[in-house]
Amino acid sequence: MSPASRLLVDIHTHVYLPRYAAFLRSRATVPRIFTRTSPEGRQEERLLILDDEPSSGRPIGAQYWDRDEKLKFMDLHGIDVSVVSSANPWLDFLPAPTAHKLAGELNDDLETYCSTGPALTSNLKRLYGFGLLPLVPEASTESLVSTVEQIAKLPHLKGVIMGTRGLGKGLDDDALEPMWAAIEKAGLVVFLHPHYGVDKNAWGEKESGHVLPLALGFPFETTIATTRLILSGVFDRYPNLRLLLAHSGGALPQLSSRLASCIDHDPLVASRLAHDARYYLGRLYFDAVAYGSEELGFVSDTIGRADKYARAGASAAASASTKGVDGAEKRRVGSGSMLFGTDHPFFPPLGTQEKWKSVVENLEAIDGVWGWTETEKDAVRGGNALSLFNLGS
Repeated sequence: MSPASRLLVDIHTHVYLPRYAAFLRSRATVPRIFTRTSPEGRQEERLLILDDEPSSGRPIGAQYWDRDEKLKFMDLHGIDVSVVSSANPWLDFLPAPTAHKLAGELNDDLETYCSTGPALTSNLKRLYGFGLLPLVPEASTESLVSTVEQIAKLPHLKGVIMGTRGLGKGLDDDALEPMWAAIEKAGLVVFLHPHYGVDKNAWGEKESGHVLPLALGFPFETTIATTRLILSGVFDRYPNLRLLLAHSGGALPQLSSRLASCIDHDPLVASRLAHDARYYLGRLYFDAVAYGSEELGFVSDTIGRADKYARAGASAAASASTKGVDGAEKRRVGSGSMLFGTDHPFFPPLGTQEKWKSVVENLEAIDGVWGWTETEKDAVRGGNALSLFNLGS
């Protein structure tokens, strides 16, 4: 195995570029960065990105925008390469002309952030990025396609990050067809990331901080958005489109067979898709930000069985073990679409421990998956990312 295949590559790591942070500081409404006096009497900056989060916001500092802080974090945890993305809420709150202008500027900023950073080898930088699209209501097709083309020309940007709202009607909106075509043509990876969660009334009246929105709301949002893309036939029309799902795909792996059954029994959609719903999980990529070995193993299993469901209307028997193909092999196959991530700078430790528990747990989870050999584990830690983003070649 080559040394490159043992690299640790973080594909889920965020930044608020200085231009974006300054923009948030200029705002008086959510999303915004504001300064307050702490209980200890110090001036401190706070971040508000959700309308219904506590008005005190959350702490924010240099780790959100300073490249040196990102590199220190990487060095502390042995991370060789990071594929950095702007953190939510991106440009969702802006009018279309402002979003288009700022997207172009931030894409150029991120290219500079990456290209002027340190190199690991002569042909491999330590930092790469996902660009931004002006996905806001009233955005024109020309604006979206031209920004895709801009990103494709920036050598250190390897994809785009996007939320789930599209132009306001979701990502299955017919108006986005030219965007999907342009992304597929450019060979960019789409990193689908949540922001809005689900109806806050579902969380009840008891105060639970950010736990319910982050643990359940974010993954459910991803699940719904991806399911809508499957049902819309986007993956049939754009077979080379590569979509990477945050937080291990939310609940989609667990619910994929139920989804297939509901499709089979609904006359409106039963004949719409070229394949059984479970097949499309094998077309997707999943970060390994699940914090548990069993969860990663399950996701890997649902990916690994996908090809058994190429025929529309297949039954559960399609993925039953056959001679020479056991559960471990299915799990090994599925590992090829899973990639390590940290979600930095979110989920910092509450205590004084040096390493971040969220990072350590994700690495321990990869190491503990039954059925993965060191070959698969090394691939999830970094080899799959090198291949997906064509890094170091």
